[in-house]
Amino acid sequence: MANMAPKKNEMPVQAPDIRNKNFSEVALGYTKEQAIDEAQRCLACKHKPCVSGCPVSIDIPGFIAKVAQGDFEGAYEVIYKQSSLPAVCGRVCPQERQCESKCVRGIKGEPVAIGRLERFVADWHIANATEKVNAMPKQNGKKVAVIGSGPSGLTCAGDLAKMGYSVTIFEALHTAGGVLVYGIPEFRLPKDIVKREIENLKTLGVEIVTNAVIGKTLTVDELFDMGFEAVFIGSGAGLPRFMNIPGESLNGVYSANEFLTRTNLMKAYKEDSWTPIMHAKRVAVVGGGNVAMDAARSAKRLGADDVYIVYRRSMEEMPARREEVEHAEEEGIIFKTLNNPVEIIGNEQSFVNGIKCVKMELGEPDESGRRSPVVKEGSEYVLDVDAVIMSIGTSPNPLIRSTTDGLDTDRRGCIITKDETGLTSREGVYAGGDAVTGAATVILAMGAGKASAKAIDEYLKNK
Repeated sequence: MANMAPKKNEMPVQAPDIRNKNFSEVALGYTKEQAIDEAQRCLACKHKPCVSGCPVSIDIPGFIAKVAQGDFEGAYEVIYKQSSLPAVCGRVCPQERQCESKCVRGIKGEPVAIGRLERFVADWHIANATEKVNAMPKQNGKKVAVIGSGPSGLTCAGDLAKMGYSVTIFEALHTAGGVLVYGIPEFRLPKDIVKREIENLKTLGVEIVTNAVIGKTLTVDELFDMGFEAVFIGSGAGLPRFMNIPGESLNGVYSANEFLTRTNLMKAYKEDSWTPIMHAKRVAVVGGGNVAMDAARSAKRLGADDVYIVYRRSMEEMPARREEVEHAEEEGIIFKTLNNPVEIIGNEQSFVNGIKCVKMELGEPDESGRRSPVVKEGSEYVLDVDAVIMSIGTSPNPLIRSTTDGLDTDRRGCIITKDETGLTSREGVYAGGDAVTGAATVILAMGAGKASAKAIDEYLKNK
């Protein structure tokens, strides 16, 4: 009999005044009893509307039914058929805008906690499984190169490896994982989880070459010369944008990419870390997306007394996940909405000494459908801070496009693809994730990698 409770089982979390001083994971995960109880809220709808909201098409009612029966390993096997990174997706995927937004239970109450259940299943498998569900398949003798080890690259590589292809991932950094290791903080996505997911791919036969900067170390043309018959570009969007306002070159101004890379990948929060980072006492983070929340919450954990989110629109327009905004508020982050920076002020030593802002009000909707912010006359003021983190978006690095002949890109530097398969203007070259769309979500990047893996398989079968 279905559990008709109108609300989800609450996710156990660290207390805010404790977690904002450490980098341990905030959410603690469901117990077995909570997972089974939550799974029993699923109505097992015949038409599976939740699946239509999943970019990688996981059989959501199928795995939830297994959880309801207490068959957690069976649930993992259902998920793993479509997703190579279930422990990651269960933590960072915006389920509230995707699968859970389609859940019938959400009409008269809260939807089933699909993401929390996916996380529980993946964690249970990691902790308890004795047999591997991802043994290396029979090889078909064909080689595919994947550029980038972020979510799109890992997904494409995993799917191709399951089909029998010999896959090599080329990663520019010294550690595989892309944005999963350098961008998302430890308190949201523990790096041991990412490492385990990558080890799972290696058991499928995927080879990972680090410190390989495609466009410098090797070019796309050279990859074909090495015997690779197709190439997938999943290099992400790691080039930060700035506002081009006075003072952005001052000491104490970071891009969110640099700040989070030093914090997450280089472990700047540890006492023995050799990576320099400013432990500021008053920090302004400019932007309102998930990356801005990550940067602000990290700054608080690094010892800042006051951390401000400076965002030119209102809370309603803020693109960050509602859960991340709520966690940030609980942890003491101060939201300065309807405010916009116009200058960063420095002292005589060229260090940040404040940020000059103007207050905004919302006017008519812009091209995106959001109401355009308009400056309030005479509203200029100075916010007292000693560090500024710019989190207003990223673009793809120009290195690959500048070294690859015949690869079409748009004015933002994003690779142009012909259709949803990720096929580019170069034969045998596919692309997906942030390198194509600009900065987006982990699960959308995974969906793109999955679509390209299927297309590459068809291409090489017909070649």
